[in-house]
Amino acid sequence: MTPNAEQKKIRKITGTVVSDKMSKTRVVAVTRLKKHPRYLKYQKLTTRFKAHDEQNAYHTGDKVVIQETKPLSKEKRWVIVEKA
Repeated sequence: MTPNAEQKKIRKITGTVVSDKMSKTRVVAVTRLKKHPRYLKYQKLTTRFKAHDEQNAYHTGDKVVIQETKPLSKEKRWVIVEKA
């Protein structure tokens, strides 16, 4: 196999900044729909990610795109790439 074929695909997710109280860290909420196995109705699930923001440029309510990266701290594994 070539080295390019073995590289992991980098995940990008769109979400909303829900907290900007920490320095250089933002909490981003990502909402998705999941189908219930028995009742076949869709449930809204929200997952919160801690994402790195070096310039403290993003604030509560901003729609952003986050990208997976190497672990930056105990809970931070995402970095904010751009405004969506």
